[in-house]
Amino acid sequence: MSPSSTTPPATVHGYPRQGPNRELKKAIEGYWAGRVTAADLRTAAAGLRRDTWRRLTEAGIAEVPTGDFSLYDHVLDATVAVGAVPERHRAAVEADPLDGYFAMARGTQAVAPLEMTKWFDTNYHYLVPELGPDTAFAANSSKAVGELREAIALGHTARPVLVGPLTYLLLAKPAPGVAADFRPLTLLDRLLPVYAELLADLRAAGAEWVQLDEPALVQDRSPAELNAAARIYRDLGALADRPRILVATYFGRAGEALPILARAPIEGVALDFTGPGAANLDELAAVGGLPGKRLVAGVVDGRNIWINDLEKSLATLATLLGLADRVDVAPSCSLLHVPLDADAERDLDPQVARWLAFARQKTDETVLLARALSQGTHTLTAELAANRADLASRAASALTHDPAVRARAGAATAEHARRARTYPERAEAQRARLGLPLLPTTTIGSFPQTTELRTARADLRAGRLGADGYRERMEAEVREVIAYQEKAGLDVLVHGEPERNDMVQYFAEQLTGYLATRHGWVQSYGTRYVRPPVLAGDISRPHPMTVDWYRFAQDLTDRPVKGMLTGPVTMLAWSFVRDDQPLADTARQVALALREEVTDLEAAGAAVIQVDEPALRETLPLRAADRPAYLAWATGAFRLSTSGVRADTQIHTHMCYAEFGEIMTAIDELDADVISLEAARSHMQVAHELAGAGYPREVGPGVYDIHSPRVPGTEEAAALLRAGLAAIPAERLWVNPDCGLKTRGWPETRASLEHLVEAARLVRAELTG
Repeated sequence: MSPSSTTPPATVHGYPRQGPNRELKKAIEGYWAGRVTAADLRTAAAGLRRDTWRRLTEAGIAEVPTGDFSLYDHVLDATVAVGAVPERHRAAVEADPLDGYFAMARGTQAVAPLEMTKWFDTNYHYLVPELGPDTAFAANSSKAVGELREAIALGHTARPVLVGPLTYLLLAKPAPGVAADFRPLTLLDRLLPVYAELLADLRAAGAEWVQLDEPALVQDRSPAELNAAARIYRDLGALADRPRILVATYFGRAGEALPILARAPIEGVALDFTGPGAANLDELAAVGGLPGKRLVAGVVDGRNIWINDLEKSLATLATLLGLADRVDVAPSCSLLHVPLDADAERDLDPQVARWLAFARQKTDETVLLARALSQGTHTLTAELAANRADLASRAASALTHDPAVRARAGAATAEHARRARTYPERAEAQRARLGLPLLPTTTIGSFPQTTELRTARADLRAGRLGADGYRERMEAEVREVIAYQEKAGLDVLVHGEPERNDMVQYFAEQLTGYLATRHGWVQSYGTRYVRPPVLAGDISRPHPMTVDWYRFAQDLTDRPVKGMLTGPVTMLAWSFVRDDQPLADTARQVALALREEVTDLEAAGAAVIQVDEPALRETLPLRAADRPAYLAWATGAFRLSTSGVRADTQIHTHMCYAEFGEIMTAIDELDADVISLEAARSHMQVAHELAGAGYPREVGPGVYDIHSPRVPGTEEAAALLRAGLAAIPAERLWVNPDCGLKTRGWPETRASLEHLVEAARLVRAELTG
C-alpha cells in the first residue's frame, strides 16, 4: 500500500471509566458511605478523566472523546442533560444535584429508582428514561461543557459525546401512570430544540465536532422512525450555531439508515466494520459512499478482547479510502465494553497473553493502522509479521482444539435436548415430591458477599489462608445462610454461594478452555464491575463443580435446597467469547459440560436445580432476520444442559433486567418448570406479558428490587404479588426477589426477605379465606 498524502487520524468513541484499580468505584461507594466528600469525589473523577485523555493523546489519538465519562450511566447523564428528571425525583435533584442523580439511579427508601435494562446486546445496564405527554425538556449542558473545557484546558483536541435524540427517545418508556401505548418518539418536536441548545453551548465552549451516538439505527426501524432520523439530522444540520456533527452507529450494520445519513447535512458518520457490521462495507459502496463527509471507520473490535487481524483491517480501510473525503481509524464502538490493559495480566502464559487486546492495546492497534495507511505497510514490516505470528499461534494451539470435545458435541442429538415427560406430567410429580405451599417462597441464589468473604478470598489467592481454612470459612457462612432462611420461613433454600466470585467466572475457572484474568474489570452498571472470563478453547468439565457444596447445604436442613448453575448462553454472553467458530458450536460444548453437572446434582439428591439464563434476551441479535437462528441454538443449548433429569426433578431458570416481550416464544421453548424474572421496577409487566403469550408453566416475578438499597415493606411486596396474581394463577406463582443478593448488605437483605415472606403469607391467607 502506498503512502497517503495526509495522515488518517486515529480516534476512539469512548473509554473505560473506572481507572486502573477501579478508583472510580471506590470513590463513589465511599461517597455513598459518607467517607468521601462530594468535592473529593469530583476531584477523583476529574483525575481519572485527565489521566485517560493524557494516555490517549500520548498513544497517538488525534481527538479524545469527552462526556463519555459518567459517575453512573451515560443514558442517565442524557436524561439530566435534556431535563427529563421524573417528577418523583425533582425535589431531590433541585436540593442537591449529585444526591438527586444517585437517587434516580439507586432509589431511596421513599422513592423508587429508574428502571434498569441492558444496553442493546451488551452486558452494560442503562437507566431507562421515563417520559410522558407532560414531559417538558430543558437543556442542561453543565456536564458536557465542563468536561470539554477540562480537556481543552489540558491542551487536548476534544470531541464531546452525547446520546443521540433518536436513540434517547427509542430507549425511553412511558412514565408510571402513563398509558402503555404512549410513544416517546412523539416528543421529538420538544426535544430537538433542546439538542440545538446543547450543540450551541458546546460550540461556544470550543467544540469543533460533537459526536451523537445513534446505535438504535443498527436495529430494524419502522418507516416512521427512519423518517424521524432524517428529520432530526436535517434540522440539526441546518442550524447555524453548531459544531460539526458526527453521527455514530455501532453494534451492527446501519442498513436502511445509511442512505439517510449519507444524504443528511451533517459532516461525519461513524460505522462499525466488525462482526455483523462488516456488511456496512458493501452497503456503503452501494449508496455511493460518503462524499464530502468524514468517515470514522470502526475496524478494531471494541467489544471483544482478541488481537486485531491487522492485514484484514488494512484491506478494509484501503477500500474505504475511496468512499469518503476523510477516513479516521477507530474501534467499532466505545471501549467501555472491554477491560483496561492486557499488560496487567501477568499470570497468563506469555504466548496466550499475546492473543489479547484490551482498551489500551486496541488504542495502539488503532493508531498503528492509521500509521500504516499514511506511511505505507512497508514501514511496519516487523509489527505486521508479529501480528501474523500471534494469529497463527492461536489458530494452532491445543487449547483451541480438543478432538474428544468435538466428537462428543457432534454425537449429541435432538433427543438429548428434550425431556422425556411433558410439563403437566412433570408438574404433578414435582408437587408430590416437594410438597410446597401455595405461593412458595425462595431467593434467586446468592446472599450478601460481605467484606469478610471477599477478604477470605483475597487471603486464599495471596497464600495467607490455606485451602482448608478457606473451606471452613465458607462452610460457616453456608450454615448461617441456611439457618437464616429457615428462621425467615423461606420454602426452597439456597446455600448462598459464598465461595463464588462471580456466577460465570466461578464455573469458567473449573472448565477447560477458559482463561481467567486478574484485572479484566468491565462495568456492568453503576459501581458494579465484573471480570468476564476468556472463552479461548474447547470446553470440558474435568470434575464436579458444585455437588459438594450442594450436599453440605442439604445436610443442614430438611427443606429443599436448590442446586445452582449458570446456563450455557450466559456462560458465553458474560465471557469474552472465541471468535474462531460459530457461537452455536461453543454453546453446545458448554451445555454438555453443564449437563454432566446437572445429572450429578440430581444423583446427589437435588430435587430443585436452577440453571440461570439472564443473558438470553441481551444476546438476541439486533436485527430480526438474525434472531430465529440464534434462538434455536440458544434454547437448544439450555435444553441440552437440563433434559437429562427425571420428571420429578424441578428445573428452574432465572432472567433479569431485560425486555422480555420479544422472546416469549423462546422462554416457552426453554421448557423450564419454573422461571423467575425481574418485575419489581417494571411493576409486574412481565407477568402480564407471559400471561398474554399463554405461558403454561410456573413463574416467579420478582417482588423485591435488589439493585436498589430500598427495603420494600410487606404491603408493597404484597401489592406486587397481587398484581402478579392478576396475570398468573396462584398455583403457578412463586414469590422471590428480582435477582441474586450478593451486592446487598445483610440488614437490608434480612428486612426485605422477611417482608417478602410475610407478604406471601398474607396473600396466601387471602386466597385460602
